[in-house]
Amino acid sequence: MTYVRNNWYAIAWSGEIGEALVARRIMGEPVVLYRTAAGEPVALEDRCPHRFLPLSMGRRKGDAIECGYHGMTFGGDGLCRRIPGQETIPDTARVRSYPVRDHMGLVWIWPGDPKLADPALVFDLAQYHDPAWEVVHGEALHVRATCLALAENLCDPAHVAFVHQSTLGNSAHEDVPIEVEIADRRVTTTRWTIDAEPIPLFRKLGRFEGNIDRWQIYIFDAPSTSVIDFGGAATGTGAPEGRRDDCVWMFACHFLTPVDHDRAVDHWLVVKNFRAADPKDNEVLKDQLRMAFNEDKEILEAIRAEEERVPDGRPLRIAVDKGAVMMRRIVDRLARAECDAVATI
Repeated sequence: MTYVRNNWYAIAWSGEIGEALVARRIMGEPVVLYRTAAGEPVALEDRCPHRFLPLSMGRRKGDAIECGYHGMTFGGDGLCRRIPGQETIPDTARVRSYPVRDHMGLVWIWPGDPKLADPALVFDLAQYHDPAWEVVHGEALHVRATCLALAENLCDPAHVAFVHQSTLGNSAHEDVPIEVEIADRRVTTTRWTIDAEPIPLFRKLGRFEGNIDRWQIYIFDAPSTSVIDFGGAATGTGAPEGRRDDCVWMFACHFLTPVDHDRAVDHWLVVKNFRAADPKDNEVLKDQLRMAFNEDKEILEAIRAEEERVPDGRPLRIAVDKGAVMMRRIVDRLARAECDAVATI
């Protein structure tokens, strides 16, 4: 598996990173995170160059980290500041420092060429900042599957009718066709289900008494960001034509991080166009989404087990796979472009 490194990836929730040293892994590489006294996030290679002890097993010394084995101390820029017992610090006494950013309640890391780490490229959703919308921060879903498998699932509205019958789906849209559009790094997969009963989630939230027109618009920006624009409006009120004045409208945001070739993390949150009358209502929403995403986890991990059992097996592709197939082609194109760029240096 080839990674796309020149990209911002969510590595942790902002609230998880503070004074303490926090160990994470991305693309098989160990990373240690913490905040400076000024509150700025820092991400360093989590391996002392001396004997390779993880720096996350050391301790804070001001805004630096002291290795827990022989006391070598590294600043937030990755350069060694002190070697106990000697005055000379060799140029090789350093660890990698990663570009990081705080945004949308998450800490983002750039594992590629730091010269290309443009802060303007960090994903943003306008509604996240709009006071008319409410943000519900979710959790970090750890899945024993490849990041690409998670990405495929997030280019696929078709599975919802079968995997999420207790939360996000029902039989009404089993045979409704999907439409796929491709634009540069983006795959958009759309499905409209007209004049159908509300999904269980909408009923749990106390929305809708009659049938609805429901949309699922899966927007995947390769290699790692998915926004599912979904909602419903009373049938006949014009939602398919763009009139969404009286509807339930949500953006489920999924930020995927490849831990290594066998594991990935999905940091998810929801932005919605209505405020909870009671804080417990948001807990109901989180519980429903947690249930749905754990259903995805169960499916993806079972598939991974079968892939390992039959490593030469080739999956059958059907019509609903178009979005996932195009996504894989885009990710492959991005990864090959990075490899070609490195080869020409």
